[in-house]
Amino acid sequence: MAFELLSAPIRKYIRDKGWEQLRPIQVAAITRIMASDDNYILASKTASGKTEAAFLPILSKVDFSERGVSVLYISPLIALINDQFTRIEDLCQYMDVGVTKWHGEANQAAKKRLLKQPEGIVLITPESLEAMFVNRPAEVKHLFGNLKYVVIDEIHSFIGTDRGLQLKSILARLQRINDKTFSIVGLSATIGDYDEAKKLTGREQQTKVLLDRTNKDISAIFQLFEHEEGNNFLPTALLKELYKETKNSKTLVFPNNRGKAEVVAVELTKIAQQQKGHTNYFSHHSSVNREIREYVEHFAKNNRRDNFCIACTSTLELGIDIGTIDKVVQIDATHSIASLIQRVGRSGRQEGQSSHLFLYATKPWDLLQALACWLLYQEGFIEPPHKNNKPYHLFLHQALSVVKERSGISWTNLVQELQENAAFKQIEVAEMNEILAHLVEIDFLEKIQQELIIGVKGEEIVNSRDFYSVFMLQEDYKVVAAGTTIGALPLSPAVAPDENIMLAARMWRIVELNHAQKKIEVEPARDGKKPIFFGSASMTHPRIPEKMFEILCSSTIYDFLDNTCQSAIEDIRDRFKTSRPINPLNERLVIACVGELKFYSFTGTRINNTLRWLFEVAGIKADLQDRNSLLSLDAFTEELRAKWPLLAALLADVDVRIQELLTKRPELMAHSKWGKYLPLAYKAKLYKDSFFDVEQTKSFLNNINLVFKTV
Repeated sequence: MAFELLSAPIRKYIRDKGWEQLRPIQVAAITRIMASDDNYILASKTASGKTEAAFLPILSKVDFSERGVSVLYISPLIALINDQFTRIEDLCQYMDVGVTKWHGEANQAAKKRLLKQPEGIVLITPESLEAMFVNRPAEVKHLFGNLKYVVIDEIHSFIGTDRGLQLKSILARLQRINDKTFSIVGLSATIGDYDEAKKLTGREQQTKVLLDRTNKDISAIFQLFEHEEGNNFLPTALLKELYKETKNSKTLVFPNNRGKAEVVAVELTKIAQQQKGHTNYFSHHSSVNREIREYVEHFAKNNRRDNFCIACTSTLELGIDIGTIDKVVQIDATHSIASLIQRVGRSGRQEGQSSHLFLYATKPWDLLQALACWLLYQEGFIEPPHKNNKPYHLFLHQALSVVKERSGISWTNLVQELQENAAFKQIEVAEMNEILAHLVEIDFLEKIQQELIIGVKGEEIVNSRDFYSVFMLQEDYKVVAAGTTIGALPLSPAVAPDENIMLAARMWRIVELNHAQKKIEVEPARDGKKPIFFGSASMTHPRIPEKMFEILCSSTIYDFLDNTCQSAIEDIRDRFKTSRPINPLNERLVIACVGELKFYSFTGTRINNTLRWLFEVAGIKADLQDRNSLLSLDAFTEELRAKWPLLAALLADVDVRIQELLTKRPELMAHSKWGKYLPLAYKAKLYKDSFFDVEQTKSFLNNINLVFKTV
């Protein structure tokens, strides 16, 4: 029995908590972790007890009396560290094991105590680990030279990202300075490719997946609220319905960007004031001040009596504990199934509870995508991560980091160490040497005989606080009202005096821009002027638009859709009807309109980006519309018929063409924090990997036939 395998203090903890039984993922984890030093990925639905599944056996197994930190908990978010700290500390009190937070906002006295006497468990982000390697290399060995376990929370958020590659490299560097090999336990509810998850540990063959397939009851309600003419934000009918659903419940509302989150919070507050209902309407996203976000989280978690509604973005997708949520509302389709799973999982977290999901669409096309996502979710599909097997830009960053850490290292040893690093195994030695030579050429590195040290320009880079992260940080301006910081916004031409903005669930008028202090002075807005809008775009996996097309090519009646929604789907189906049925596997529709062709590609963002570029190379102007499913082409039918079979051949010299493009427009590399420092040929490869999918586009072109329709 799994319970009997645990240590006496941990068994007492379970009894004191009144647990009637262990959950399936906990039983599996305890049995395996107690018996083996393998790495494990614990995959189970949200609120299934994954944190305890990892720590119950680890705390029972590890001898914490040995020198140094024994367990490292790595999180993608500082907020998640702060949230999990209390939970883990409560558990560790039964073992008399110390728990320390280590990040930029953590208590300095606690950090100093840890440095004097390394022990217990440390909670940290990848960026803070990077900073320690760069600034405190001796202390990294002192603290983490005897690690037994590394626990990676929300591991799916790292897979297929630059942060994940950085973490993979850091784990390899930690293994290098350790006396023995430590074990890794990853936690996630949404993994689309378990092989990629295993690769993140650096020891794929020694990594096992423990998958809990227990299903969760979810009720989903679809509604369509047509967008009104002249309304730039959300339909009035949607907001009224949303108020009705939220006034007597604890609800999270997920629009797809920060601007619409503010619209929801502000407009529902107005309705609540008119109806004399509760006014606990909040917004929660990265532009809202951290203290305000923490207040919202605390209010949600600790207010058991009062109802509330939080309009949020991905900041509340991950596992921050905000207590009991009755309903989740998704406005328009999510960009990924992984996001939908995370969001659905925020409700019904108590044992025996169901999850309640409301999918509100503002356009028929958004309804179609929401339906496709829901059907894929029910099928168990999760997007596999984007793979970058040769992350040259991260190699560049980690090369600088290692040289700084060692205060100089021989060229040969640096190449050997990074070649052995699991993150860079597929980068060839010749490619490594070429990039290092370029870093010497631009004075990021300096070569003294066979020794590499940080160069003059490199010193400016590695000594900056911005060096520790691998993702781009927006240059935000603080938003200040009467001396109180309420958040931050990226500067844009639309941010100007006398314009209105929505932030922290209120409407504000911009009074002044202070560029010297990077500050936006605001006051409460009372003029009724429409606010400026802010948001961001995302990449869509091909399977979602493919599913949309499958729905349109079928005649299925979905019994969970009301008459309005089903009629909207039928209207779109009518648009795609031709004299014969279209096969969604190998055909796509081209509708000839006056002055243009509408090519419905129904594929993913990267393939569409590649197609659009190919059309431009072939002399056909192309605009991407309708959420990655439609390319508007400035061409005649016969011209497209003639050029379609020739497009695949244009991919042969894609690298040369991208190099030419980047030479003319170097600003296109602004998306990559470290890629802009690469040699030109490597910039082109990174740009291609970031935005294009050459192989999948080639397959698409070779397998898809066009069906033409004139309207």
